[in-house]
Amino acid sequence: MATAVQFRLENTWHPVDGDPCGAFVFTLVNLSDAAISDFKLAYTSLTRVKDFQEPVIGNAVFLKRNANFHQFAPPHGFVLEPGASWQFHVGGLWRPAKHRTDGAKSAYLTLCTGQHAAVAVADLMLSGAHSVPPPALLPEGHAAEPFAMLPWPAKADIVAGTDFPVALFPADGSSIVELRAVENVLRLFCRLFPVGHAPLSLAKVHEGRAITFKVDAALDASAYALSFVGESINFAYSDVAGLQYGLTVLAQMLHGARTKPAVFRFPSSGTISDKPRYDWRGCHLDVSRQFFPVDDVKRLIDVLAWFRMNTFHWHLSDDEAWRLEIKAFPQLTTLGVLRGPDEPLLPQLGNGVDPVGGFYTQDDVRGIVAHAGALQVEVVPEIDIPGHSTATLVALPDLIDGQEAPDSYRSVQGYPNNALNPAIDYTYEFLGKVFDEMVELFPSKLIHIGGDEVASNTWMASPLAKALMEREGIEGTFGLQSYFMKRIQGMLAERGRKLAGWDEVSHGGGVDPEGTLLMAWQKPEVGLELARAGYDVVMTPGQAYYLDMVQDEAFQEPGASWAGTVPPHHTYTYEAVAEFPAELAARMRGVQACIWCEHFLTRDYFNHLVFPRLPAIAEAAWTPKDKKDWLRFAAIAPLSPRY
Repeated sequence: MATAVQFRLENTWHPVDGDPCGAFVFTLVNLSDAAISDFKLAYTSLTRVKDFQEPVIGNAVFLKRNANFHQFAPPHGFVLEPGASWQFHVGGLWRPAKHRTDGAKSAYLTLCTGQHAAVAVADLMLSGAHSVPPPALLPEGHAAEPFAMLPWPAKADIVAGTDFPVALFPADGSSIVELRAVENVLRLFCRLFPVGHAPLSLAKVHEGRAITFKVDAALDASAYALSFVGESINFAYSDVAGLQYGLTVLAQMLHGARTKPAVFRFPSSGTISDKPRYDWRGCHLDVSRQFFPVDDVKRLIDVLAWFRMNTFHWHLSDDEAWRLEIKAFPQLTTLGVLRGPDEPLLPQLGNGVDPVGGFYTQDDVRGIVAHAGALQVEVVPEIDIPGHSTATLVALPDLIDGQEAPDSYRSVQGYPNNALNPAIDYTYEFLGKVFDEMVELFPSKLIHIGGDEVASNTWMASPLAKALMEREGIEGTFGLQSYFMKRIQGMLAERGRKLAGWDEVSHGGGVDPEGTLLMAWQKPEVGLELARAGYDVVMTPGQAYYLDMVQDEAFQEPGASWAGTVPPHHTYTYEAVAEFPAELAARMRGVQACIWCEHFLTRDYFNHLVFPRLPAIAEAAWTPKDKKDWLRFAAIAPLSPRY
């Protein structure tokens, strides 16, 4: 049960002459019946203060910062009476606040008794400028070809009918594989559209239309072909994936015709010949910053299957929490997941007075992997190493070089000493046991090991790391990272797995490119550099495919902005393979959406930021460039399921 709230923190950003980062003005209002004094106020915010120097504070005392966690106290002797407020200023920010989600995400008080009190917080207000409402993210749209298919198929030459069948059903003689596929897609539809009319049936339906199935080995993998003739549909497919994809397209068209009959129709004749543009059609979900219950993870996988995406990249660990049960190290999912005022990890990213946790048992994982597999979605797990490991190090302090100063480097997010040390033998013993359990849970031949955002001076104050560098002739942080990654690559190979990672895995000498898959996220041109170095590449640049980025420059638009503004039109029209010459095009394996969850505090925010950009990426992953149509997409995208 949530703690009762008797305090509110209002927060406003305003410009400051001579300081492009501006400042916050915080106002704490006491709505309780009692006066308070000698208290501390903590808030979490992605717009952080520079604590390597004394922040510019007015009417408050700065106590500490840990990543997004900030703590202040009022001036000595201050008493906050019932109905009164305490206002203070915080400058010395790393960057200006540009959007309403750039302020405090949560707050709580620590009273003089040591008890904690909840504080309510709303989105940031803007002072000194007009807060312009954001425009509509999608135009009205126009479907010149009135069929609700998303992604649009590679080739469609179909004629719209004047009505639509009640439902589609398998013709007599259909195989058990085909019947199960119909049932699978029907269940998918019913989960995504629980009040929608079922588009499929396993039994013959009055005013329905029969589907006659045929296996065609001449079709490419994941391909299918549909022919609409009179009251029947001829359906050829090459494999179970193609069977599912074709059934999903049929369900989409019938759902669209039934939902918006003034716009969409069902075919009366013609053909569809379809196959995916890219093999890797992915979506990543960060469950470390915010925990997603099992049913919510399955829901996202359902959405991916509806859009014919085939890869779920599951980001299971980060500084904020370790979410995967590892039986060899139960501390990871006790000490390594609890965030709160008195928990092993401080509140971050919207956590307040109430402790939060959450992890996936191995049975949970098996269920999610099975659910995804039944929908032709591969689950690629990620544990993010060597950086982004604060939660791991809190849970397992034996992984720390005890001779290293405790705050000798900080990550870009402000976490002190957050990387696993390549010079500690126990690091590899620990990871070996983690990998042993992961390969039993995840059938994917890839294990994603992160490798991103290791600070440039990481390990440089570690005596053990310095000794390793001298012994092995290693230079600097990234030389050490390459040494570490090569050992990890060997450990994965011993277990029959290949290494996937973010693009920084290539730094400092990288790893053996053979069989390695890297994701280009920092900027688009990195993908081409990786391909030239011999790596297979998935394109997921923040400037187009990060779904936590804001969609408009207006202050009222929520989201992050470090990669700029990413409107749906840009996401839709971006061509990930544009700069790849013909001789390197085969290295570009596909594209991926990334859902980073610092800003995803509510389901409404999730839906606002993820849609319509997720289906836009799905169409980029499937549909040939010359078949894409922005206005058609804008007409069809509103039919998308919501999360």
